[in-house]
Amino acid sequence: MTDRLPDDLAPEPLTAADLTTFILDLNGAEETYPFGPEARVFKVHGKVFAIDNTPVHRGLSEPTVSITVKALPENVPRLIRSVPGIDPGYHMSKKHWLTVRLNGTVPGGHVRELIAESHAIVVASLPRQVRLGLEG
Repeated sequence: MTDRLPDDLAPEPLTAADLTTFILDLNGAEETYPFGPEARVFKVHGKVFAIDNTPVHRGLSEPTVSITVKALPENVPRLIRSVPGIDPGYHMSKKHWLTVRLNGTVPGGHVRELIAESHAIVVASLPRQVRLGLEG
């Protein structure tokens, strides 16, 4: 088994359709809109693992389309420091969340990897019976 996802070196950004398909293919993932139509919130068993289309103003004239994902606290500083296009979680705990630009700065495969890891972190926090139900 490989530890890399398809297209992990592809420089092009994910399309909105590719992003949605990838996320909703994760076990138990559901799309919700608790903050209105501007931000899609993806949950697994009621727990958030990704927030899509958050406008992030970082001194730019236009907001960038991004996704905010959960990460392991020990990985957050390294990712922010070493990967252009990854910032501290926008309006989230800076210890546990990252905001990833979806404009091609971060390769599509790396975005998929971060989303899959976020999903796995949240699933790991669920009760055992729920986790087992998600596996099969």
